[in-house]
Amino acid sequence: MNLISIDKIKLGYNNSAIINGLSFDVDEQDFICIVGHNGSGKTTLIRGILGLIPLMSGKIKFNIDRNQIGYMPQETAVDPNFPASVFEIVLSGTLNNHRNFYNNEDKERADKTLRLLGISDLKNESFSELSGGQRQKILLARTLMATKKILILDEPSNNLDHKSKNDLYRIIKELNEEQKIAVLMITHDLDHCNLIGNKILSLHNKEYFFGTTEEYIKRVHNE
Repeated sequence: MNLISIDKIKLGYNNSAIINGLSFDVDEQDFICIVGHNGSGKTTLIRGILGLIPLMSGKIKFNIDRNQIGYMPQETAVDPNFPASVFEIVLSGTLNNHRNFYNNEDKERADKTLRLLGISDLKNESFSELSGGQRQKILLARTLMATKKILILDEPSNNLDHKSKNDLYRIIKELNEEQKIAVLMITHDLDHCNLIGNKILSLHNKEYFFGTTEEYIKRVHNE
């Protein structure tokens, strides 16, 4: 099933296009790595999909509720020194449902999400006392609370050490393969071993590529 269809979109700022004429689809259980140099429009694309900036032209069709997309930005809104427990941070992911209170179902789902990501032991820890890798797992758990269909992640491994990055990638891949959650992930990590999705969207000098990871790797080797 097609979840999102992007058709010849044009996006930018102050009447200056950064992305122009881009088309691709996001299907159920896709794992799409979005790659490209700084300034190529990776985050602009995500902001356009989320409706945070208007389309200059083109269309985006959703077969899911856009409010149910789980989004983890590169710069989190959570102050690392904010005196909140891990459970409180994860539970706050339900606020995407436009409610200002938590019910028992929300709390049970938060517990289930912590177990799913293997971080139940951190439930009562203070967010401010966690390592960078642990914080990213908690923020991923919070993002997961907003969706059962699709995650959009903006460089989730940024500033993580090698072990923490690989651990986070393993969890994201498991969510995709075992929980059937589609993933769009911006990454600056172009090592072929870290292109863990089944598809690649490359934004390179406005010459767009969208296809399988295998096709992309062959293309890069032939350049």
